[in-house]
Amino acid sequence: KEELAAETKVFAVKAKEAYDLRVSELKTATNEVIADLKAKLADIVSTQKEKIAQINYDMKHVDTSIMNKMQMIFQDPIDSLNPRMTVEDIIQEGLQIQGMKDRAENSKKVIESLEKVGLISDYASRYPHEFSGGQRQRIGIARALIMNPEFIIADEPVSALDVSIRAQIINLLNDLRDELGLTILFIAHDLSVVKYFCDRIAVMYYGNIVELTTSDELFKHPLHPYTKALLSAIPKPDPYSEKTRERILYNPFTAHDYREEKPTLQEILPGHFVLANSEEMERYREEIKELDKKAEAEAKKEAARAAKKKAEPKAEPKKAAKPKAKSTAKAKADKPKK
Repeated sequence: KEELAAETKVFAVKAKEAYDLRVSELKTATNEVIADLKAKLADIVSTQKEKIAQINYDMKHVDTSIMNKMQMIFQDPIDSLNPRMTVEDIIQEGLQIQGMKDRAENSKKVIESLEKVGLISDYASRYPHEFSGGQRQRIGIARALIMNPEFIIADEPVSALDVSIRAQIINLLNDLRDELGLTILFIAHDLSVVKYFCDRIAVMYYGNIVELTTSDELFKHPLHPYTKALLSAIPKPDPYSEKTRERILYNPFTAHDYREEKPTLQEILPGHFVLANSEEMERYREEIKELDKKAEAEAKKEAARAAKKKAEPKAEPKKAAKPKAKSTAKAKADKPKK
């Protein structure tokens, strides 16, 4: 058995939403508790009635009916699929573990899962090495869907894929979430993907949530210095702004002074939580006012530009000049002689 240090962290995920926990420290702070199979940590078992999370190490008291509702999509679509098994065997393995031995019924469910992720039934008899990275990740998603889960942990599902394929997988997960009513815990480092896909974002630093809010609110009012550092690192397609924009480096020893008062996760706006002490909370409130003023000024400038553009008279397109008619004498001269 593994020893687990005393922890006071509580993570709540609303139903039917995509929730992002980001930053590398999550691997050791949260992923171990939620789904680190290698370390033999069993699971988080949540009860619908009591809303209590329980960590089991010995796998002796695991409620399989709840475990079936939780599935995982792994980061590496190559190493997460057994190269010696066909796609059908890979996808239906979970069914067999749960005692569903009807081969015909399992094959039918495999085909249904493949179709949900945009793959044809003929792929069921093939092996993982016969597919591209994006197709392999679709197989991994189909493996998770066959158990009809309510909660899916997606551990950086697009980080190992080409940029051209990432959008396809993200759109697929988005459609599946809406269609099947899934709740997705999306672990990622790419903030552009997170902004597009997730409803709520939790920014973590060394296993602690430093900021938690909706996706739109985080990009509108980034407050914690670490959040600002992450946002400043997002590349922009404009070369000029990329050269001139400010880069923010986060140093916790210089950014905070917690000698007198330790920080706590506090709600500064409805649904917007930030890790701070009372002094920082006052400063963050002033920052919000400044950000709102700046956004209001930008909105007025944009409205003025739009009004000016609308008021400008549209230039009429020049009419093509008509060809001049030839004189009668010249027309007669141009006629061919008989």
